[in-house]
Amino acid sequence: MPENLKMDFFLVDDGCTDDTAKAVNQIYPEINIVLGSGNLFWAGGMRLAFTEARKHRDYDGYLLLNDDVELTNDFLSKIIETQEYCLKKYKKGGLYAGSTKEKRSGKISYGGNVLTKGIDHPAYKLVQPSEAPQPCHLTNANVLYVEKEVIDKIGFFDENFSHAFADYDFSLRAFKAGFPVYITPGICGYCTDDHGNNWSSSKKLKYRIEYLKSPTGLAYKEYLYYGKNHFPNQVPKMFVKLWVKTVFPSLWDLKNK
Repeated sequence: MPENLKMDFFLVDDGCTDDTAKAVNQIYPEINIVLGSGNLFWAGGMRLAFTEARKHRDYDGYLLLNDDVELTNDFLSKIIETQEYCLKKYKKGGLYAGSTKEKRSGKISYGGNVLTKGIDHPAYKLVQPSEAPQPCHLTNANVLYVEKEVIDKIGFFDENFSHAFADYDFSLRAFKAGFPVYITPGICGYCTDDHGNNWSSSKKLKYRIEYLKSPTGLAYKEYLYYGKNHFPNQVPKMFVKLWVKTVFPSLWDLKNK
C-alpha cells in the first residue's frame, strides 16, 4: 500500500454461525465488526457496511469486497492505475471494478460487463481484462472501488434491492450520470462463479415458483424493478423471460445448449 494511503475496515456479520467475527476480531482488532439482523442478504449487508463507514468520517472513496475473493498482492496498484487513467482522461473519478478469475478453470468469473445491444437493452457480456483499463456499463461489486464524488451525486445501493442487481443498477446509474465506469488491467483476485444457471428443470413447479420469487433466485420483483428503471421498453420481454424459465425450463435448456 502507498505510504500516504489510510484505510478503515468494516466487516458485516449477518448472523454468522462459525465465529468468524470473533476470529477476525482476535487477529485484526482494528477491523470494525458490524452486526446485522441475519436477514440482510448481499445488498443489505453492503448498505449496512457503507452506512456504518459514513458515520466514522467522510472518506475519499470506498472499496467494496466480497468475503469469497482471494485478492492478488497488486490489486490495489491496479485500482490506483485505473483511477489515475480516468482522472487524466475524464477529469473526474468513477467506479473501478477488479476482475476475478476461477482458479480451476482459469475463466474470468466477475468484473465488468458491456451492454451489447445499446443502453436501452438489458443484454450484456463480460469484458475480458487486458493490460489497460477498459470501459464498461455494469460492474460486479466483488472488487469495486467507488469514488466519493459518485456517492455524493447518486447515493449508494438502491434500497429496493435486497440481493441481486444492486451493483448492476448502481454502476449503470453512475454511467448515466456521466462518471467513468471501468475495469482495471489484469485481474484483482480469484473467485468462483457461484451463480450457475438461474433456472432449474429438475424441480417441481411449486419449487420453481418459489425460486422465481426468492431474492437469491430469479428475484422476480427486483429484476422487473431493475428493468423499469433502465430498460422500460424491454420490461414485457423481461417478464416473459422469467415465466418461461419458471414454467417451461426445458425450453430454456434447449435454447442455451
